[in-house]
Amino acid sequence: MKKQTKIILILAIGAVIVLIFLFPRMNWNSSGNAPSAAKNDTGTPPPPSALLPVDVMEMRPERLENNLKITGNVLPNESVELRPEITGLVEAISFKEGQFVKKGTPLLYLNDDELSAQLDRLEFTKKLYEGQEIRQKKLLEREAISQEEYDVILNQYNTTLADIKLVKAQLDKMIIKAPFDGVLGLRQVSVGSVIGTSNVISNIVNIDPIKIEFSIPERYAGRVKIGSKILFSNTSSEGLETGKVYAYEPIVDANTRTLKLRAISPNKDRRFLPGMFVSIQFNLDVDEEALMVPSESLIPELEGYKLYLASEDGVVEERKVRTGIRTERKVQIIDGLKPGELVLTTGVLQVKEGMKVALNKIN
Repeated sequence: MKKQTKIILILAIGAVIVLIFLFPRMNWNSSGNAPSAAKNDTGTPPPPSALLPVDVMEMRPERLENNLKITGNVLPNESVELRPEITGLVEAISFKEGQFVKKGTPLLYLNDDELSAQLDRLEFTKKLYEGQEIRQKKLLEREAISQEEYDVILNQYNTTLADIKLVKAQLDKMIIKAPFDGVLGLRQVSVGSVIGTSNVISNIVNIDPIKIEFSIPERYAGRVKIGSKILFSNTSSEGLETGKVYAYEPIVDANTRTLKLRAISPNKDRRFLPGMFVSIQFNLDVDEEALMVPSESLIPELEGYKLYLASEDGVVEERKVRTGIRTERKVQIIDGLKPGELVLTTGVLQVKEGMKVALNKIN
């Protein structure tokens, strides 16, 4: 191939490439004589198909619960380590480990032979002094004895009655009873062992209802109310359980800057056990008329946030707003927005004040 032919071929290929690149960028009018523009020579706006399509949401009041997500621990309603009040020999055990018992149920018996003998002796002494007191009283009425002689016998009689009460109280301590309705834990003693006040017989816990203990930051302390609702769950349970705040500490912890609260909740099936870790949603308050916008609609600025709104005919308006509570997908607008207004949810980075757009209303 000649050198001249090669040059012509290269120039032709280059021209074709240039035409391929420039042709799509050329936009001819219907007559094919002049390029079109966004507006023609008379200033007519472009057709609707040329407007930027955006999604808008009509603002409607909705219910908003201000839930604080925190963690807590399960506590028993009541819990006691059963111990004897006096030293004694274990004579009988009448409970089983893990058993549910009612308040006042006898659980363990200590040997009471010595105290029973003392009581019998005092009962005999009581009868003796009781008879003497009756006789001395009759003699006093006839002035056969002095008041002092009668008072001595009367004092001996009353002292014996007091001793009987004391022995009976000690006998009562020889029987260990359930202090409240609850479930017994593992037994720590056996029949025949001598136990004292330092020995634990077993644990007894009441877990219906249970208590939930948790702490909240001090900035929310002013919103705490008795009866406030909480929702809680843990890894071993399905769904959420409900509880109510019944008490809280009257002071803020200076080390953690938190306020400690306790809630109570039914636990009839005993799914939750003391010591369990739970996730909590603490309801601080409820707004029945909250205006919520998608988080993608908000545009951050140096002085806060702004939204783009649209009129019914599609004209864009810029609006500064003040935000409140945030949820996973939405943000509460507490100032700068009214019910019924249309908020842009797409195209917020492409629009500007006064621009006309094509509206697509979404729920």
